[in-house]
Amino acid sequence: MTAVPSHSLRLFDVFYRAGSLVFGGGHVVLPLLQAAVVPPGWVSNDAFLAGYGATQAVPGPLFTFSAYLGTVMGPSPNGWLGAALCLTAMFLPAFLLVIGPLPFWDDLRRHPSAQAALRGVNAAVVGLLLAALYRPVWTTGITNAGDFALGIAAFLLLFMWKTPPWLVVVFCAIGGEAVARFSFPA
Repeated sequence: MTAVPSHSLRLFDVFYRAGSLVFGGGHVVLPLLQAAVVPPGWVSNDAFLAGYGATQAVPGPLFTFSAYLGTVMGPSPNGWLGAALCLTAMFLPAFLLVIGPLPFWDDLRRHPSAQAALRGVNAAVVGLLLAALYRPVWTTGITNAGDFALGIAAFLLLFMWKTPPWLVVVFCAIGGEAVARFSFPA
């Protein structure tokens, strides 16, 4: 899309493509979004990861994250207009998918080839989710023993003790500040 001089169209293109690839969870497109918005300088890597972490406390984090990115991006459009543009572009593929094949969905899902394709896509999503967890989340978020301990504590709070996600985010923000102040050795 570099042949198109409009930043608005480039922005729409990035988020539309990301929205087209959301399957089994928005986290699968996290590396795609990071590669699209951080290297050109639209958003710093720190702002990207901070926004990603904060949006985990709300329903539909990827869609909330797209609005956040549209708001904080450096080049115009940003703010409310950028948020609306990115959010619309992220939702549009799913909306088109729902209204397009919906009348044929019952017939389509009965075909063995369609069932096999969906099983294959679901299996691939697991690998993509692990890749998204590792890079950028693990490689930039877990830099020392304190970060690792905080990550384990967050995991246990979520999965063992069923703590509400918003509370885990608050705990991790406070814990992250403590880890930064005491700078545990790696």
